[in-house]
Amino acid sequence: MSLQTHLSQLARKHEALEREIHEAIHRPSANDLHIAELKRRKLLLKDEINRLRGAGDTLH
Repeated sequence: MSLQTHLSQLARKHEALEREIHEAIHRPSANDLHIAELKRRKLLLKDEINRLRGAGDTLH
């Protein structure tokens, strides 16, 4: 798998988590622990995307 393909997959997962967080926040029975876990996962994905983009820049 190429770096660009992997970054695209991570970006899609990040966007999906963003949507899931938005939906969870607006649900009347929103579970704060679940929302916090979604946000943590989203942040980890963002960090991984930024790390890989930085690594990709040093490869060229």
